[in-house]
Amino acid sequence: MENLNYAIIGNCKSAALISDKGSIDWCCLPDFNSSSVFGKILDENRGGSFEVLVDDSYTIEQSYLRTTNIVVTRFASGKDCFEVVDFMPRYLNNGDGYYNPAEIIRYFKHKSGKPEFRLKYDPQVEYARFNVELVAEEEYIKCFTTEGDYDSLYLYTDFDHEKILKQEMIVLKEDAFVLLSYDQKLLEQTLNKQYLKLQKTKVYWLDWTNKLTSYQKYNNEIVRSALVLKLLSYDKTGAVLAAATTSLPETIGEERNWDYRFCWIRDASMVIKVMSSLGHLNTVKRFMRFIIDIIPDKDEKIQIMYGINREKRLEEETLDHLSGYKNSSPVRIGNAAYLQKQNDIYGILVDVIYQQLTEFKISLEESEALWTIVRSIVRIVKNTWHLPDKGIWEIRTDEKHFTFSKVLCWVAIDRAIKIARFIHKNKYVEEWQELADTIKNEILDKAWNPEIGAFTQAYGSVDMDAATLLMEPYGFISAKDPRYVQTVKITEKELCVDGLMYRYKNQDDFGLPSSSFTICTFWLINALDSIGERKHAKQIFEQLLSYSNHVGLFSEDIDFKTKRLLGNFPQAYSHLALIETAINLGKGKIAEDDQILEAIH
Repeated sequence: MENLNYAIIGNCKSAALISDKGSIDWCCLPDFNSSSVFGKILDENRGGSFEVLVDDSYTIEQSYLRTTNIVVTRFASGKDCFEVVDFMPRYLNNGDGYYNPAEIIRYFKHKSGKPEFRLKYDPQVEYARFNVELVAEEEYIKCFTTEGDYDSLYLYTDFDHEKILKQEMIVLKEDAFVLLSYDQKLLEQTLNKQYLKLQKTKVYWLDWTNKLTSYQKYNNEIVRSALVLKLLSYDKTGAVLAAATTSLPETIGEERNWDYRFCWIRDASMVIKVMSSLGHLNTVKRFMRFIIDIIPDKDEKIQIMYGINREKRLEEETLDHLSGYKNSSPVRIGNAAYLQKQNDIYGILVDVIYQQLTEFKISLEESEALWTIVRSIVRIVKNTWHLPDKGIWEIRTDEKHFTFSKVLCWVAIDRAIKIARFIHKNKYVEEWQELADTIKNEILDKAWNPEIGAFTQAYGSVDMDAATLLMEPYGFISAKDPRYVQTVKITEKELCVDGLMYRYKNQDDFGLPSSSFTICTFWLINALDSIGERKHAKQIFEQLLSYSNHVGLFSEDIDFKTKRLLGNFPQAYSHLALIETAINLGKGKIAEDDQILEAIH
């Protein structure tokens, strides 16, 4: 079965996808949101790639170096064997920030015999919109556009330049390297320097994962997911990306193809909450700084999403010259959803601010800035909670009174009250409590459908929505409340197929949904666990874990029939939910040191 069998490497500046055959099929440089230099994943013929080609006698295996974001692809044919170690450098730079340049290093490690391969180096910068030329110079092979917008790329290597350009056979007798850089290097590039970068990067990731909270159960899955979330955080501004790709379709051949290389307030806040629970506060601090920076004015409209460099205009366009993943067009860059009104973001943001203010040490200046943001959000919610919106699923046509949006408006006010009490600003509490009670009473009255016997997608609706499963985790309703129990059971009955969940099944802008939204299955598992159906929940969880790809990664969606991964990849939403679910089902038990070592080995 064809699948998204890719590993991701990155350095919190950009990322690349390495196929299970060792081909770099997606990479944007110099940053996550830059134009692609390799885009084969979006057009097999035109997109561009960097492939290691061997004959059919070779077996190919791929894995991560343990608890790192370094990928090893092993090629073996009899006694002939070599490994390609792919990584993007990241490590402390003499105590002055991090060294994480816009570059990929492919370290070719000779293992035995005389392995042979060819390199297909086919960069197509600027989303392959323009013709490019490759020229071998003394220090490097330069790729540059010969028309349109100028862009360039530099490849440094100790392989023969002409053999690379002509795709001639290379016999590996000793270790070698290829360094792909967006910038021209100032110093001579040698094998020893790349080896040193590899070791420093390895130490960085080992040290980073060592600081994670460890758990008795599912620790390996938690660590891998945490590494994914870290890779999707952008050092420069603190933004957290929804995914590393654009236009990977929710269903093959359909038009549900979006650019996810942006920072959604909802997704990022959920990621930050999870990273806090794992003990990594630097990522948290940078994101809170990002929030403070993008909301400078008290009356400024809060968007649902921003560019990773704090951009507020994210205009959408299509790249019609690209055929799309498995011919699923269009290929989109930018995302018009930035203009949407989604009222749930306020509650999610105030919830994470509440966590930061009450559980972690932050400066007085930041605390005051966050308190200003909280009061601004309360004003927004007070004026807009009763209005319809586009909802969590970003419906592009009709606005509705979505249940989840209303619940999260209540969450915004509830957490604001808790914050006010925590910082002794009690004069706000009475007025805000009255507002919270008003919102809650309306939800209980209008979102409950007595004929269905559950909370439905929107006021007056008969359709179920997986997002209502979050009513209990956000504290709106008790897991013991019969109304929530019924909602969980009816939601599973209506939306779950062979252990995989729909978001909803009613028609939207693009027809009827036809794939499972991965995070929703995690929500169901947690909901079942909360109402006492733990054995059933663990069974679904174990089954869902088996649908990850060969290196334990998840995308946004899963095909109901084939279990093929679909949608943008890897998806922060999916991996943050995996971590939460694993901790919940493992009862949050923290492992002792000897148990950690046993799990590792």
